[in-house]
Amino acid sequence: MKNLESTVLLTILLCFQVSCNSVKQGCTDPLASNFDPSATEDDSSCIYDPVYISSEWSKELDEQISETSGLILWDGFLWTFNDNTDTRLYFIDTATAEIIGDYNLPGVVNQDWEDIAQDQNFIYLGDFGNNSGNRTNLHIIRIDKLSLKSGGPSIDTIWFTFSDQHDFVSSGINQTEFDCEAFVASSDSIFLFTKQWLSGNTTQYALSKLPGSYVAQKRETFDIQGLVTGADYIEEERILVLCGYSVLMQPFLYLLYDFQESAFFSGNKKRFYLNLPFHQVEGIALGDESKYYFSNEASNLPVEGAFPQKLHLFNLD
Repeated sequence: MKNLESTVLLTILLCFQVSCNSVKQGCTDPLASNFDPSATEDDSSCIYDPVYISSEWSKELDEQISETSGLILWDGFLWTFNDNTDTRLYFIDTATAEIIGDYNLPGVVNQDWEDIAQDQNFIYLGDFGNNSGNRTNLHIIRIDKLSLKSGGPSIDTIWFTFSDQHDFVSSGINQTEFDCEAFVASSDSIFLFTKQWLSGNTTQYALSKLPGSYVAQKRETFDIQGLVTGADYIEEERILVLCGYSVLMQPFLYLLYDFQESAFFSGNKKRFYLNLPFHQVEGIALGDESKYYFSNEASNLPVEGAFPQKLHLFNLD
């Protein structure tokens, strides 16, 4: 009898200890609207109220890059391009926003360059603007960095189609879910983020970084409630940023973090509205610490008026 009582007591004590040491998942960030003070492990469920932020400065860019459509920060400069027939890469000063120089890319065509990305060895230019949904020649131009600076750029191409697009008949301009204006390069893959005019979502697709022809595989979709136009990625810190604007031309930034591997939409998400109403924000590049550079192309809206091309610096510290 005594042995039975001891066994029951030990079982109760063990159960109590397991209960006390158990992990409770939830949102552990006090800044989130769904903060759970009893949670002991963050489960990437945090929800945040949108925040409006203002730039530290905004400076007008040269008219040569009035259609600036993407940004990267490399070799101490910001690099950008136009989304028209221009086949040059421009590098600009991070403090003055002045053009320092440019490199012409021989043997390529700019049908609709929409974003720029990089890794340690290459620059990638996305010729995948597709606002009528009928392009069958979507591709990414890959440029060797060392060859670019030597004056004889080595260039090759990554061709792709979307895995779930089967109809290539145009439904009219800005009436497609297969437009694309944003992508990033990781250590082993390229990730595309669509600009979905009808739903306001963005879908992530993955494909190889190597030259060739591929089917970009659909991975996940997020109701971003806007039109995504640019992206940047810090792989080692697992931070992805997406920029874009609403249908009413309100620019935004989405900060995504604490995701698992490349499941970018599985983690925490913070939305920031940029105090740049009616600016057509197209490019984003992460600077030092919490600084973010944005560029907007020139636009002339029927009611609101003209908005020149500019570079902006925001600090999210």
